[in-house]
Amino acid sequence: MSASVLIAGSVASSAVASDRAPHSAVVSQALALIDVPYRYGGSSPSGFDCSGLVRYVFKAAAGLELPRRTEDMSRVGQPVRAAELQPGDLVFFNTFRRAYSHVAIYVGDGRFLRAPARGGRVRIEALADQYWKSRFDGARRLLDGGDQTIGVEFRTPAAPFDAEPIRP
Repeated sequence: MSASVLIAGSVASSAVASDRAPHSAVVSQALALIDVPYRYGGSSPSGFDCSGLVRYVFKAAAGLELPRRTEDMSRVGQPVRAAELQPGDLVFFNTFRRAYSHVAIYVGDGRFLRAPARGGRVRIEALADQYWKSRFDGARRLLDGGDQTIGVEFRTPAAPFDAEPIRP
């Protein structure tokens, strides 16, 4: 059994997104956070973990309240094939020997922005890197091409989406 919930209405009222498409505002907001230190449980510019970074960026740029846990984020929005990624999409990886244990924001050109582990800083990585390619779990789109969010579907414990391998 599933229930559909719209997580937000128009993002046009967002100051950051008012003069740009929301996905552009998301990418701009994310890029502004490069070099912020990693902090376990962090959700502010003083330090981020992966899901804290994603939540902060989407709230600031598009007014969206996302779940705190990465696995829960993997159930929102719509699934996206790797070949159809657009800037602002979420990308998921298996980094702790469990599916959907890491989330990042796709910024375009085969690259994504992420908050790494302890001792690291927010940075950009390449999807084609063998480490990431072998751990790719899939992607989700939260924003359409206009100023609307995509409905969010919360599902029961079934796999959030089918992963598709990244091809160079």
